Amino acid sequence: MSEKIFVAGAAGAIGTALVPLLTEAGYEVYGSTRRTDRARALEAQGVTPVVVDVFDAAALRAALVRIAPGIVVHQLTDLPLDLDPKRMPEASHRNARVRTEGTRNLVAAALAAGSRRLVAQSIAWAYAPRPTPHVEDHPLDLEAEGIRRVSVDGVAALERSVLGAAGIQGTVLRYGQIYGPGTSTAVPKGASPVHVEAAAWAAVMALRHAQGGVFNIAEDNPEVSSEKAKRELGWHASLRLPKGLVS
Repeated sequence: MSEKIFVAGAAGAIGTALVPLLTEAGYEVYGSTRRTDRARALEAQGVTPVVVDVFDAAALRAALVRIAPGIVVHQLTDLPLDLDPKRMPEASHRNARVRTEGTRNLVAAALAAGSRRLVAQSIAWAYAPRPTPHVEDHPLDLEAEGIRRVSVDGVAALERSVLGAAGIQGTVLRYGQIYGPGTSTAVPKGASPVHVEAAAWAAVMALRHAQGGVFNIAEDNPEVSSEKAKRELGWHASLRLPKGLVS
């Protein structure tokens, strides 16, 4: 019998690229979305849709206990279409809530369901100022101010929840700025970009890794080093979905 995997945020940009890789690998995929109109699209990908809000802790727990997935993947965000600059200040607070309260609820539900592994999306541009390139043991920018502080605090809370969950092997993927299909840009932007399909592959390869931990996931750049992911996961930034899996 194939192993069950629950993807929180399966209809998002990375989730959409990740799901076909998981189904191709033989997992029985359950994918969450808050919107019932997205359930049919998930079904078309071979996913069992689960319409649930991560902030509804009781419903989320009930769903995971019923499914009993061995693995949970956290790809949830709450960002505006095309990262509209006018909406980003408000969205930063919503996204931070996903990372704090949402992650806390997801971890609790995974523990209740008896899940063994949890892989979660983080970001690679939350490091404190210091000589670059940043590596995974560099501190986060917890002294930041304003909106950046909101984002960094959310990231720090997510990572603490995932890596500190007793009884679950936690992996944090610190993605660079995502580009490609379903994202806000078709071309690389930002100091440490990564293609959305390469980001999805990182999650798959993290599942094959015998140990958890933190990994930067970005194309080669002076700001962030992804050498650990290359060395331990076998990941590289040129990875893309096989042609037969591209929707």
